Amino acid sequence: MNRRSFQLTLAAAALAPHAWVRAQEPWPGKPIKVVLSQPAGSGPDNIARLLGDGLAQSIGQPFVIDNKPGGQNVIGAQAAKQSAPDGYTFYFATTAALVTNSYLFKTLPYDPLKDFVPVAFVANSPFALLVSADSPIKSVEELIARSKAEPGKLSLANEGPRTFGGMIARLFNARAKAGANLVAYSSIGTGVQDLMGGHSEALVADVASTAQLVRQGRLRMLAVTSPKRIAGWDQVPALAETLPGVDMVGWLAVVAPAGTPAPIVTRMNTGINAMLANPAFAEKLLAIGPIAAPPQSPQQFDAFLREEHRRLGLIAAEIGLLPE
Repeated sequence: MNRRSFQLTLAAAALAPHAWVRAQEPWPGKPIKVVLSQPAGSGPDNIARLLGDGLAQSIGQPFVIDNKPGGQNVIGAQAAKQSAPDGYTFYFATTAALVTNSYLFKTLPYDPLKDFVPVAFVANSPFALLVSADSPIKSVEELIARSKAEPGKLSLANEGPRTFGGMIARLFNARAKAGANLVAYSSIGTGVQDLMGGHSEALVADVASTAQLVRQGRLRMLAVTSPKRIAGWDQVPALAETLPGVDMVGWLAVVAPAGTPAPIVTRMNTGINAMLANPAFAEKLLAIGPIAAPPQSPQQFDAFLREEHRRLGLIAAEIGLLPE
């Protein structure tokens, strides 16, 4: 062994114990970042902060929300994917980010099934068909009849064809054989404002983003897109009561960059499931809009995720939605 090699060997030996100590440091030893694809103040943002506040108490470190909106969830998902898999970055993801984007884009800078490890399923987030409070339309049947009476005249606002809400709008037209004019908006907030301002006649939006306006009497909810009526909105019929088989429920979940240590995933899953089983947390969640999901293991969530890819892929084909 030459002198240079001997020196390198001694240096490695001196550093090895410190590396071992670092590897054994307890998790978490610093604040944990949660990447979100939606802006501050949105429904998912409110839920992520509610979840983060609860986890901070059980995990023992603050949870910092990192909003990265834009690109139909792509910006946030890509940022989460590129984060170190060290247990200090998680992604609070939607159905669009983890499933339907696969059928909306020819290429994605991330693979929903390979670049993330499932951590916990958090909540179901139904969408709704809505009209303004002063609209003469009082039911789904009346909405369909109005759209058929003058095809192309009734405007149904949504976030665009390459979004989960846009898929619901297309499915509504297809299953009802309706003639609604699907009007795309860059944000659901703008769509809501135009609906209340009389510039559109109906809207597809998630319950979480519109629940407060419905409770305030400014919007009227005609139907929810779940297969059955949902808790907290028992007076609102399911769209499936008029259009059998419609089941387009968004959901929210936590995933981590692929390679995140299994013990950390398990601990996060345990912490989230404990919150979901707490009636007080479920009540706070429902006040925002989503419905707390029954606790699932990471393996159960993974199986659900793969089934959603199959099911929603069939719906994308039915409505003729081709990736671009």
